[in-house]
Order: sequence, then C-alpha cells, then structure tokens
Amino acid sequence: MIRYYFDIRDDNGIYPDKEGMEFATQREAEVEAAESLAGLARDLATLDDRPDLSVEVRTVVGRVFQAALIFDRGETKR
Repeated sequence: MIRYYFDIRDDNGIYPDKEGMEFATQREAEVEAAESLAGLARDLATLDDRPDLSVEVRTVVGRVFQAALIFDRGETKR
C-alpha cells in the first residue's frame, strides 16, 4: 500500500493534505482525486465567482499527478 496525499490548490493558494490515504494502485488514487473534484464542483456550482481548482497528488517521494477543474464561463447563446 502506498500513502497518497491530496493537496487542494485554488486561486488563493495550496491547502496541503496532512493525513493522506492508502491505496494499492495509482489508479485508485486517480479515482479518489476525480471524485474529490466532483464533490468540490457540486459545492461551488451555486457560486457566481467559481475558482479554478486542482488536486495535486503526491507521495512521500514527490508529486505523482494533478487533476484540475477549470470554470471557463463563455458567452451564453440565446
């Protein structure tokens, strides 16, 4: 088992994960990162000003991958 840490980054900075979670494979950590982003997207959906966010995943060795959520509001067609 490998311990993965899921740091959250937004427009204001980075919020480090101090506990982490253990997974047998990196794929399981990728699924956890995607589910975390989906939850954050639901929480932010009602805000007028939604920040871009990312989940930066690392182990004790260093950064493994990053998953991002970008809110790009374009012109609405009528």
